[in-house]
Amino acid sequence: MSIFTNMSRVVLIENNSEIGAGTRGASLGVDALRIAAFNSKSDYFNRYTLEKIENENHRLFEEIDFPSAKRMEGVFKIFDRICNKVDATLQKNRFPLILAGDHSSAGGSIAGIKKSNPDKRLGVIWIDAHADLHSPYTSPSGNMHGMPLATALNFDNIDHKIKELEPEVIESWEKLKNVGGIAPKINPEDLVFIGVRDTEESEDYFIANNSINNVSVEYVRRNGVEKVSREVLDYLKECDILYLSFDVDSMDCDLVSYGTGTPVANGITEQEASGLINHFLIDKRVGCFEVVEINPCLDNKQNKMAETAFRILENATSIIEKRG
Repeated sequence: MSIFTNMSRVVLIENNSEIGAGTRGASLGVDALRIAAFNSKSDYFNRYTLEKIENENHRLFEEIDFPSAKRMEGVFKIFDRICNKVDATLQKNRFPLILAGDHSSAGGSIAGIKKSNPDKRLGVIWIDAHADLHSPYTSPSGNMHGMPLATALNFDNIDHKIKELEPEVIESWEKLKNVGGIAPKINPEDLVFIGVRDTEESEDYFIANNSINNVSVEYVRRNGVEKVSREVLDYLKECDILYLSFDVDSMDCDLVSYGTGTPVANGITEQEASGLINHFLIDKRVGCFEVVEINPCLDNKQNKMAETAFRILENATSIIEKRG
């Protein structure tokens, strides 16, 4: 039986941090969701307990000390806060549903789940256009939203490094990987990608070397969401707990919107994203769901990305509520 079988009501955790991204505007993503809810005459944001994470966005106006890992000290603070909030929410037998700005903080979410369940095997379903497996050694941009899974895996990929790091960066990186007091939090065989299609060579090496399951957009389209979700859940059958992360850039930017920091063509549709998420959430092992990277400042169709994400979010939350 799942350890989450009797989880009661959803807690919305609002994390407006965008210091891990390379473009500005993801901190406005949750407000864009609120506007989408208002325009659809939904009372969604009045239905659930809402808890906010203090952000570090003032650091955007400060000089970057280390380009290989931009604003990592601020990201550490976000990791620590999100980790403790997720842990506390799970300890109260409630479901943390995280609405976040940039994807970097997902490493803190994973840390919180593991901190709350240190002896449980944690699986991750990562619906995204990007693998987010970089470390400061390998990242071409130094943007931390490309590194959350590397923190969870406690992986540096030194063999494919493209830069030398300052001692201060190495020390901060080690501290980041150890948020929650456990490293690694997940194993490569307990990670599944869905829709990942924009990677760098160092990430491709890690994916191939560890035989990470990457479900392509083409496979989803050819086989349908029910079959794909069933296969993914079966693949992760040895895991006690599952974390589901949904980056809106997993969706096709031409079909949906460019309202995300790093849009990529040829993604999944809204219907495919919603179908996959709903099927996954029926499984009571899923104890945390996160939605990230809505950026209304980049939306070429007014607020279309948030409107799309809100429909997915509202349907997903109803599935969680029905689990009992």
